[in-house]
Parts: sequence; C-alpha cells; structure tokens
Amino acid sequence: MDIATMRAVLPMVIVFDASGEIHLIGSTLNRMAPDATGQHLSDMLRFTHPPVESEPEKVLSKFGRRLRVQLLAEVNVPEGEPPVTLHGAVVPLSNGSGLLNLSLGADPMRALRRHRLTARDFAVTDPMVDYLYLIEVHSLLRSEYEQLSERLELARTAAEQAAVTDKLTGLFNRRAMDDHLAKLTRSAIRPFGLMQVDLDYFKSVNDTYGHAAGDRVLEVVARILSEEVRSEDMVARMGGDEFMLVFDNCADVDLMRRISDRIIARLEHPIDWEGHRCRISGSVGITMSSYYETLDPDRLVSDVDAALYVSKRAGRARTSVFNPAQVG
Repeated sequence: MDIATMRAVLPMVIVFDASGEIHLIGSTLNRMAPDATGQHLSDMLRFTHPPVESEPEKVLSKFGRRLRVQLLAEVNVPEGEPPVTLHGAVVPLSNGSGLLNLSLGADPMRALRRHRLTARDFAVTDPMVDYLYLIEVHSLLRSEYEQLSERLELARTAAEQAAVTDKLTGLFNRRAMDDHLAKLTRSAIRPFGLMQVDLDYFKSVNDTYGHAAGDRVLEVVARILSEEVRSEDMVARMGGDEFMLVFDNCADVDLMRRISDRIIARLEHPIDWEGHRCRISGSVGITMSSYYETLDPDRLVSDVDAALYVSKRAGRARTSVFNPAQVG
C-alpha cells in the first residue's frame, strides 16, 4: 500500500521504525499534531493504558491489546486543558517497525472542537462518521426546535397583543382598558385622570359617505388622541365612536380640561376622505381618582359616562367633569 492510499484509508495512522522514529502519519492526525514525521514516538505519544514506555519493542509487545494514549504533540490545546486521549491498536511490521492505528475514542468532542474535524477527516468505515452524522442531525433538530419555539413565542405574543388591540385603530380595546382600570384601582398607588371621548355627528359621516369613510375618521381620531397623551398614559377604543383615556399620575383637573380643549379643537378640523370633507366634533367627560375615597372601576366608568352625557345634552363639543362631592 502506498503512502497516499494508507493516509486515505487510515487517516489516524502512525508508522514507526525499530528505533521509534515516525516515518508516516495519517492526514487527520497530522492536523492535530503537525510536523510529527521524523520525531520519536515518545515525543508524540504517552501510553496511559496499559502504561508502557514509548519504546518500539515495548509498544509492539502490546499487540492485540486495546491501547489508550495521550497526544503530546497536539496543537491548539487551550491553556490549562489536557491533551486529547486516543484509543488504538498496534500491529508489528517487518524489521521491528510497527503500525499504530488510532481513533478518537468514546469522548471525541474535545478533539472535534479543537481541530474542527468533519466526516471528511475519517475513513468511511470509521464509526466516527456515523457519530458526526448524528451530531449534525441533532444540531439541525435543535435548530428547528429553537426556530419553532421562537415562532410559537412570536405567535403567542401576537395573539396576546391581538386580544387587547382594536384592529381598526391599533389602540387598546375595551378588554385592555377594563384590565388597566382594575389594576389601577386595586393598587391605588398613584392618582390618575379618566377621560371619555364620544364623537359628535359620526353617524352622519357613516350615513352620508359609508362605513369606509367612518373607518377613516376613526383612524384619524385614534392618531389625534394618541398624540395628546404621554407614553405612560393609555388610550382605548371602547367600541363604535367611543374612546377612553387614562392619564397616569395626574390629579390636576385643570390640566385635563386643557387637554380636552385641545382634543375637541383638533377633532373639529375636517377629515378628508376621497375628496369629501368629513366633519365631526367631540364631547368629553372627565373624572379624577382623587375625588374618591374608595376606587371602584365600574363606578368610575359610570361617572365619567355621566359627565360625557352632560356635555352631549349641553350642546356637544364641550367638556364636563363629574365630582361625586358636588352631586346632589
């Protein structure tokens, strides 16, 4: 067998002469311990089981035994880590020379990682090829699992977001607002202002121009309301043309009135839709958490709704405040 063929068939082979000088080293082993040709066997290997000196005659005496060796001449060994351990068998040749065929053994990952070995670095009959195939399959399955988990998490997040989002406007929906008010009233850590906005003349827009025009108006209204709040505040479409705003850490009713006045003024600007000018306005009701000794979300919503209808009955496009201390 010529050298090239031997290296292809036995990529982790070592051939040494009677003096212990290495004459041939397989291609894969050469990647792990380059330039070993011409060195003495003892410079390259330490025989750990059975323990034996690296003299040719003593190594050859272990013919038929399973050997375990450390690769002393290994490169790319991280500081503090031991060299890889290899398994092998020795075969006597002519004139006192020998052939030592090695393998990565039962724990190959250290060598595979250090030297970036692939299936191409082993003989096709080597069990390591199957091992590497299983590693690749496992890696692919893990990647698929991680991608699936990520898609499921994104889908779950999207579903949760959809459950609390109004599809048309992108605002929070009634469910989200109910949950938010329940949390605020339960903790009662900070005061807040509650504002309800109901559009005036919205039905006329739908009746005159159709629901597509009405949807456009709702989208513009949602943008206006979102622009009038801070990031920590909340805006929700409660249904139809009714909106609710919660102003966090706010106990200033005069500030709430000023915000309401700005909202009403902006809502009175005509909204263009396919060449038509849709005209609406807004009626507003306000109440403040600081008005109540005991906070109850249902009562707050009922009271701010009552304030809203005071605005409606008073001629629309105006703001009314409900203070339970001033009722009756």
